[in-house]
Amino acid sequence: MIAAATALVLLGGPFLLFLNPIYVDIEQGRTGAAQLTGYTPAEVRTVSGRILADLVLWQGGFDERLNGAPVLNSAEIQHMRDVRGVFAGFFALVAAAVVVLVVAVRRARAGAGPRGADQRAGTWRAVASGARGLAVAIAVVGVFVVFAFDAAFEVFHRLFFPAGSYTFDPRTDKLVQLFPEAFWSETAVFAGVAIIAAAIATWWVARRRSAS
Repeated sequence: MIAAATALVLLGGPFLLFLNPIYVDIEQGRTGAAQLTGYTPAEVRTVSGRILADLVLWQGGFDERLNGAPVLNSAEIQHMRDVRGVFAGFFALVAAAVVVLVVAVRRARAGAGPRGADQRAGTWRAVASGARGLAVAIAVVGVFVVFAFDAAFEVFHRLFFPAGSYTFDPRTDKLVQLFPEAFWSETAVFAGVAIIAAAIATWWVARRRSAS
């Protein structure tokens, strides 16, 4: 349980780095969102910020308007609501994993004598195991994502969303113009690197703590 909780926390933590307007603005500039949408960079920034606020902070229903016209159509709005539901479920699991780790570490610290020392070492070994397992898993999945991103993207969406609910036309639909395929492929690589780095650092620290 401790190993699984460690992996969940390390998986969820770095994702927060990419759910902020600063990163999104930079990446949209790199992938040409303004040119694809026909919006100005300031308009792209404003619309994307509202969508992020709806996604992360539940501030609205993704029914943003720009110059009096709706940004997203009904299918895009429903998909974003589905995405929000998936995010909510995932981060609820991450929060539960944080509780598991806090309880486990506190119990290990409370132990006295040789038995307590063994419990602390076992806790840190479990943390190290979870971090190591996550790093290996993300590295393996990362190879697939890098060399077959379209297939990986399709598999991910089939697992979490109803069939046909995530297919949009990049020529007309603003959701995939604001967040084009290049945006997601680059973000997937950056997220994978961040997760592996965090997992390796956690493994190294936990391994040292288990031996001390």
